[in-house]
Amino acid sequence: MCGSTFLDEHLIILIRDFKKLENMKKLLILLLILTPIGLKAQLSAVESRLVDRVDYNNEEGLELLKETIAINSGTMNFEGVKQVGDVLRKEFDDLGFETIWEDGSKFNRSGHLIAKHFGSEDAPKILLIGHLDTVFEKDSPFQEMTMVDENTLKAPGIADMKGGNVIMLQALRALKENNHLKDMNVWVVFTGDEEYSGSPLTLSKKALIDAAKWADIAIGFENGDGNPATANISRRGSIKWELKTEGNPAHSSQIFREDVGAGAIFEASRILNAFYEELRSEEFLTFNPGMIIGGTTIEHDDVNKSGTAFGKDNVVSKEVIISGDLRGLSPEQVERVKAKMQDIVSQNRPQTKATLTFYPGYPPMAPTDGNRELLSIYSEVSEDLGQGKVEAVNPLKAGAADVSFTADYVDMAIDAVGMSGADDHTVNEVGYLPKFKTQTQRAAVLLLRLQNWKK
Repeated sequence: MCGSTFLDEHLIILIRDFKKLENMKKLLILLLILTPIGLKAQLSAVESRLVDRVDYNNEEGLELLKETIAINSGTMNFEGVKQVGDVLRKEFDDLGFETIWEDGSKFNRSGHLIAKHFGSEDAPKILLIGHLDTVFEKDSPFQEMTMVDENTLKAPGIADMKGGNVIMLQALRALKENNHLKDMNVWVVFTGDEEYSGSPLTLSKKALIDAAKWADIAIGFENGDGNPATANISRRGSIKWELKTEGNPAHSSQIFREDVGAGAIFEASRILNAFYEELRSEEFLTFNPGMIIGGTTIEHDDVNKSGTAFGKDNVVSKEVIISGDLRGLSPEQVERVKAKMQDIVSQNRPQTKATLTFYPGYPPMAPTDGNRELLSIYSEVSEDLGQGKVEAVNPLKAGAADVSFTADYVDMAIDAVGMSGADDHTVNEVGYLPKFKTQTQRAAVLLLRLQNWKK
């Protein structure tokens, strides 16, 4: 390799000077100095220059990251989401991308930022995915960034996923400044409603799906499980379900009588227990009842996920509403489980009724050979940079993400190549600043190598 001669020269120097070393401490220091040379020997000269450009731009990237973090962009803060989009839009304009702000009023959200760059007709078509919104709305107590220590920044949305957004941008910037971007076909979609999807999904996710239909490869810059030694080749889907049960209101002394029956609450309890007993052991499957309201009369606010109920201990319950989510690894698993749940619901206790409704949500992204190949390329990049092997995340350790909407259209997909951090979605969310640079290095080299990928 091109780095071999360079390394050999240094080894010769090491051997020649070995006798001059006064103690083992000096030898250790010299070995530590020379070790990166060996680790970077797998990079080509072109790739090494690209990495150097990433390093040169790192401080500028961190300042941009802090600028976006300082803007509250909770999903329902439409103005804040648009403001973050405006900051990033300017950066992409400067890189020569065609940028579009898609207004989200038709799906009751702020909107999406879309950026396109077209190069060689022979180059692969690459979709890069981020999101502008966070879970921290304007009334959240978590609004400020704080340095925990010299390597750790505590800030709303730093890991999920403003760090990943800027890593993507900085990788593209390095490619541009080293004259590689001109030949690349890149379509970037920053959604404004990843944390709380707009409705209907057919409109809120249309920009992402349109881009996926165009692309060969999709790369999501989410943080995954926060560990840079892992990435996602699969994500479980997430759909909402709602269970309603009805019973005959009557004096409690008459419950279980043939004409009175079991009541709505007993029926709801039967169904939930059957879900638990019959489905919980299935691999990669989870289902969670998150809210229950029941009694004689109820009021349910689905938008705000709240409600009230009235009932008496001596009155058989009339109605119950339960809402929850269902997560599975493949469309086949999800459909099979939905059918099983409906079968359980249909086996009603006396004088009760029950209906189970499923709503559109995030589709599963099943592991595929193409996804595994992309992970292998990414892992090789990491190893060649001296950053170690990257393995697939256990799907149980990752939630749903926008990349899943690409699964039916692209040949290869991967996610979680963004900011390393921890405790996202909590007031303790942090990002690890040294990983900002190393993740950007990985992304830049990965994109460069994908230029040579052929379907």
